[in-house]
Amino acid sequence: MIRGTGPPAGPFGVRVKMSAISRAIESYGLRLERRRLRLRARRKLRELHKVADRTAVIRPGDILLFATVRNERARLSDFLAHYRSLGVEQFLFVDNGSTDGTGAVLADQPDCSVWETSASYRRARYGVDWMNGLLGRYGHDSWTLVVDADEFLVYPHCDTRPLRALTDWLDDGSVRAFSAMLIDLYPKEGERVQGPVAGLPGSVVRARWFDPANYTLSRNPRYGNLWIQGGVRARTFFGADPRRAPALNKIPLVKWRRHYAYVSSTHTLLPRGLNLVYDDTGGEKAAGALLHAKFGPGFADRARAEAARGEHFDGGSEYRAYVRALEEGAALWCPDSQRYSGWRQLESLGLISAGSWA
Repeated sequence: MIRGTGPPAGPFGVRVKMSAISRAIESYGLRLERRRLRLRARRKLRELHKVADRTAVIRPGDILLFATVRNERARLSDFLAHYRSLGVEQFLFVDNGSTDGTGAVLADQPDCSVWETSASYRRARYGVDWMNGLLGRYGHDSWTLVVDADEFLVYPHCDTRPLRALTDWLDDGSVRAFSAMLIDLYPKEGERVQGPVAGLPGSVVRARWFDPANYTLSRNPRYGNLWIQGGVRARTFFGADPRRAPALNKIPLVKWRRHYAYVSSTHTLLPRGLNLVYDDTGGEKAAGALLHAKFGPGFADRARAEAARGEHFDGGSEYRAYVRALEEGAALWCPDSQRYSGWRQLESLGLISAGSWA
């Protein structure tokens, strides 16, 4: 019998061969998925209608912010002021059927481009298709932020260093993506609303408490990104099954390229190397936080409206959970809550990190 050459005989040789084949198949599948997402995003751009187009003034290297909004007029002043103060140079918004004048307010801003659509938020994969489309068209080779109107980015030294200092440092280290954990803020019942606080948006001042711990972390085996859950939403609204609580891991700041794509909100990216925003060898990578002012004034009414609209994930089940808990008198604040005082506090709690950015 003639024996051919090939991988070593025996179980060990078979495992090595199959592992290499499996990795190749998985890698090919992810490339196809990314291509499909990019094609889908280009098609979904047809659903957007220009209201104010100032993209012609975008300069190479500008820091750009992208967001999908709906009925956010009350937050716009805080939102725009916060990101302008950090150094965002141009804003690109999709207004998804606002009825409170959000689109008109944004269209009047000299640094904002606005598209409107009445198309389904759910069928656009909760706005991700629209964001991928605009990122591919306008974000190539720029540092881009993708956030919601109730998310306020903070990072180490943000009180003294603009966003440009952070992105320049990331560029110097050939780092393409920067993570920011979502930290839910909420008010304390009966507490008087304070006046302005230097460096903090009004939305944060009005809902300034957060959970300093109570977070779980796992790794997504397919995409390699971390999956973080916990905080007040797991504790108060999903206490019976914390695994159903919303994800808190986000990668909102990316040096964008045309072939990139968000997979699920800003939780997951392709190529999957962009998701490796953590150090699994015992060190630390720089990371920030998104202060999430969802639970501010008017939240109960918004939760009821979104639960009825059913355009969010799983038909709005998250918002139905909010409504049920609030109707039952659930309290957000607890004795372990801490009042937010600045990025150094978050660093001391291990929720953000300066890494090697001294």
